[in-house]
Amino acid sequence: MTDDTPGLLLARLDTPTTSQSIRLAAVADPHVSTRAEGTSKLFEHTLDHFEAAIDDIASRHVDAVLSPGDLTKDGEEWNAAAVENALESLDAPFYAVPGNHDVPKVGDAHDTLAVDGFADRFGAGAYPFHEQVGDLDVLGLNSSGSGNRLTETHDGHIDHDQRNWLAAKLDGVDDPLVLVHHNLEPVTDQLRRHRDRVSEEMAIPPTMRDVDTFVDVLADGGASLVLTGHFHLPLTGMDRGVREIATPTTCSFPQSYLLLEVGPSGTEIRLVPIADQDGLGLAHDRRTRDSTTARGLTSIGAARQHRCRWSTTRSNRQTSTPSNRPRR
Repeated sequence: MTDDTPGLLLARLDTPTTSQSIRLAAVADPHVSTRAEGTSKLFEHTLDHFEAAIDDIASRHVDAVLSPGDLTKDGEEWNAAAVENALESLDAPFYAVPGNHDVPKVGDAHDTLAVDGFADRFGAGAYPFHEQVGDLDVLGLNSSGSGNRLTETHDGHIDHDQRNWLAAKLDGVDDPLVLVHHNLEPVTDQLRRHRDRVSEEMAIPPTMRDVDTFVDVLADGGASLVLTGHFHLPLTGMDRGVREIATPTTCSFPQSYLLLEVGPSGTEIRLVPIADQDGLGLAHDRRTRDSTTARGLTSIGAARQHRCRWSTTRSNRQTSTPSNRPRR
């Protein structure tokens, strides 16, 4: 990327590579809600935040937009329709996997969008999926469940059939990007470490079950990059040669998305905020006062942003941070 590229440098990776440069955006956990307000997710602002991200992405000439899910508050049809309307300004294809809030759960007081319907509207028609962007292979997996899987929990799991599918796909592709909602162990462990060292009362959000078996498949197949969401934070981790990049949320602090440049020399990933100073301040304040867990997650996010800014300054890279234009 050039020196006038927006945002903060999050990671520079040797892989994936492509023969010709491509640009991707990753947007996660907008939790779009048109009939709720409050909480640290700022439900009353979720649609504005998501639209701001999509508007900014639309100006970046991306080749595709990826999403690790939680597009809606809880899988409501009216919120899915709002997401669809927001995506109309995109010229690039949009490939999402479902988050734990996009799929049916026991106790839902509304009809939740079926996973097949979610795949038709926001994915590639089915899960798992294999799509190509340029010569980059994107493999999407459903860790969040369906109408008959994981309905009583928000934990994640990659089942046997998907692991077999992934192993077969990895045997035939080079340098894929794997898209999934839930996180791998090294990123999850960063939250546990913060709890143990800083905030003992902080709870850990739902995690990936049987995660080592999933990573075994990734590592054995040479998958070098997994893009996740779920924790609402820009985090990175490494497990047996598999690099996880956790995509931040657009709904609450630090409202932002990721911009990825993939080319012959590797992959560069930048954190692009979509809120101005007042918007970030509101989200930070609301999240720190919401709960012990929300306060802990906000502390981790703020520290990560500071580290990105410090690293960028140390490397003498010039960056700019876009502000929101007035929203309708």
